[in-house]
Order: sequence, then structure tokens, then C-alpha cells
Amino acid sequence: MTISRATFVRAAGAALAASAVARTSQRARADALPPAAIDLGDDVFVQEAWRDLGGRRVGIVANQASVTSRLDSIVDAIRANPSIRLTAIFAPEHGLRGDRPAGSYVASYIDPRSSLPVYSLYGATRKPNAAMLAGVDVLLVDLQDVGDRAYTYVSTMASVMQAAKEHGKAVWVLDRPNPIGGAIVEGPVLDPRFSTFIGLYPIALRHGMTIGELARAFNDAFGIGCSLRVIPMRRWRREMLWEDTGLVWVPTSPNIPDAATTLVYPATGVIDNAGINNGVGTAKPFWYAGGYGVDGYAYARRLNALELPGVFFRPANWSPFAGFWAGKDLSGVELVLTQPHRFLSVRTGLELIAAARAVAPSLVRWKVPHIDRDWGTDTLRNGIENGASVAAILAGWQERLTAFRTLRERYLLY
Repeated sequence: MTISRATFVRAAGAALAASAVARTSQRARADALPPAAIDLGDDVFVQEAWRDLGGRRVGIVANQASVTSRLDSIVDAIRANPSIRLTAIFAPEHGLRGDRPAGSYVASYIDPRSSLPVYSLYGATRKPNAAMLAGVDVLLVDLQDVGDRAYTYVSTMASVMQAAKEHGKAVWVLDRPNPIGGAIVEGPVLDPRFSTFIGLYPIALRHGMTIGELARAFNDAFGIGCSLRVIPMRRWRREMLWEDTGLVWVPTSPNIPDAATTLVYPATGVIDNAGINNGVGTAKPFWYAGGYGVDGYAYARRLNALELPGVFFRPANWSPFAGFWAGKDLSGVELVLTQPHRFLSVRTGLELIAAARAVAPSLVRWKVPHIDRDWGTDTLRNGIENGASVAAILAGWQERLTAFRTLRERYLLY
């Protein structure tokens, strides 16, 4: 059969077009995840630092958010390297997959994907014991913190470091960003009288440190004294919020679905034990403040009159689908972040309580001792009860906050 020149040209053109589409499609797939602005500590570990293990057996403290900048699970990335001897996984609160509710008991089990033991550090124990560590020489910690002292992952890290000291193991912390930045530090500094698993050491509520920097401080200033190495990030700067890193956020726990929520968490995560609903159990956890019968317009007017940096308050209504307030029609305010880099999370939380006390006096009902443990001090509760202004309460925190700022300088990496 003879093919005409015109037919040949059309066929060739179609083939070239198809080839171009295929190449474009391949490029689109390859470029679907833009490169991040920084390298995480686990990127550095996977690329080069692993060689320093020298064949030692490894256990890793990780969860679903323990991913490289290319969104590869750190467990999978380690298992892909036959020279690394991974023997155990340790999981914090919410479990390895991050699907367990806050405070829920998490059992140990065998991971069906890797066939490795997953030892829960939020179940029968919160510290690895001798049996769990029997096959481990080096413990890697790759946990994404949210920058708030009350988030339990840093306490899990501290417990792992304590166990490592007791049992002669080494700890390597694969550093990750503080998603709310490292430039703003807000008190109060924890009073040791209120030390619990949601706050072990006297650091500020918004500490402005990475998890690796905290590990250095815990190990030295607070006396853990384990064999510690921190694998730093590359190109992270203290003024960076998560949005500046180019990284994709993987929810660190069920109620932190996106990176923006980490900014409001230090504001509203510590108001629920003052009797104020914070939106947990809705599609926007931690973005609300209010309760039953609150005049949201009056609440918003009072808060907006304060001209707090980086935030606006709009009247809002919501009905939680889970939790203590499930099914109730609530009202109050929604936080709208206007300038995230200027937003003072902790001061905003204090103002939310003080304003609620003014516009809805019956709403503020302290749950003691929980409220004092949340804030790491009883000066907030006592101050508001005794009629102290927000300015006076903040001023009372300054001496210890200044001392903490001086202390933290010795352990900063960036």
C-alpha cells in the first residue's frame, strides 16, 4: 500500500504532537511537587548523615507527619537503604498513623507494612523500657512539633532522651521547622509546680525553638545528659513561618489539619479549661472562641477594639459534631489572621479569656487544676479572678521570660 505525502505528514505531525504531550505529561508528573525552600533534618540524614551510624541498629520515633521534603515517609526512606539496620518504630500520642483522638490510649503492635514492632509511647508507658530498646543502638527522633509547649511531642522526645541516658543509647534528632516561627517568644514560662506531660521543663508557652534546639536545651540546661546529636536543617531562618518553607503540611494530629492552625493553637488551645469552646469537634478546630448564648457581636467589638496585631475577630456561630459540646448551638468569634508574622498567639489567648469574662461573665468557669497545667502557671487564673488587667498579667511574666530568652540563646542553631 502506498502512503501519500500528505498522509505521511499528518501522521508524523500527530506522532510528534503525541510525543510532546507525553513529555509534557511526564514533566508535569515529575514537577507536581515543587522543591521546598529548605532541606529538613531527615533529608540530610537520608542523603548523607546515615553513614555515621557505622552499622549500628536504629529505632525511630515517628508518625504520619515524619516525611521528607518530598513527602516520603522517613520509615520507608530508611528501609530503602539496605545499609541501615532499622529494628523498631516508636509512636507518640495519636499513634503511628495519627488517627487516634487526643489523650486516647494507643497500643503497641506489629506494623503490617514493615513487619517491624511499633512501640507506643502513649499507652502502657510514655518512656521506652529496656525490652523495647534491647535491639536498638541509636534512636532517631523525627517528629513535627507545632511550637507550643503544651503539644506532647516534645515531651515524648524528652522521655526518649531520658530512657537513652538510662540504657546507654544514643539519640539523633532530625530537626524540623517550628511552624509558627522562631522569632516571636511569649510567656508564661512554666512554673515547675505545674510540670506535667504537657509541659515538663520551664520553657515559654510559645518558645520559638525547633525540636532540635529544644533537645539541646533539655539535654544540657535541664540535665538529661544523653548522647545527643542534632541533624540540622539547611536554609531555615528564624522568621520563617511554615508557609515560607515551601513544604507541604501533613496533619500532625487530628485537630491540626493545616499549618495555619498551628498559629491559632497557642491562642485557643489553652482556653477550653476556662470554659470557652474553641471549635474542636468542628471543621475548623481552634479557630473559634465562645459558648452557649454568647453575644458574638459584642465579643467581636470588644476584641477588635484592642487592635491586636495580625488578627481580626468576626461574629460566628457553630455547632460541634463531637465532644462535650456536640450538637449545641454556640456563638462567639472566629479568628481571622490578617498578618500571620505579627500575630501574638499567647497574648491573644489571654485577651480572649479576659474579654469573655467581660461580655459573658457566666461563660468563664475554671477547670482546676487543668487550666493551671495548660498555662504552666496559676497567675493567669488568679490575676483575672482578682481583677488584674491583661497588661499587668503579661508584665508579671516578663522577668522569667527574659531569663528564658537568655537561656535559649545558647541552644539556637539558626
